[in-house]
Amino acid sequence: MITMLTAYVVSHLESRKAAQNDEGAAAVEYGLLVGLISVAIIATVLLLGTQLNTLFTAVTDQLAEVIPA
Repeated sequence: MITMLTAYVVSHLESRKAAQNDEGAAAVEYGLLVGLISVAIIATVLLLGTQLNTLFTAVTDQLAEVIPA
């Protein structure tokens, strides 16, 4: 009976220790997600930035013709 109780206590303590280590892993995973999202945003801005600038300039020019300053 004592052996079973000891095994249960040891197993319970090991599972609690593993649960505590998972919290750090979650923070690392969130950090990786933030890094990947920022890389995606930077890549999108670099690829589409010039095209968007051209588009907004054309819209601004057309609005300037319609609405006098």
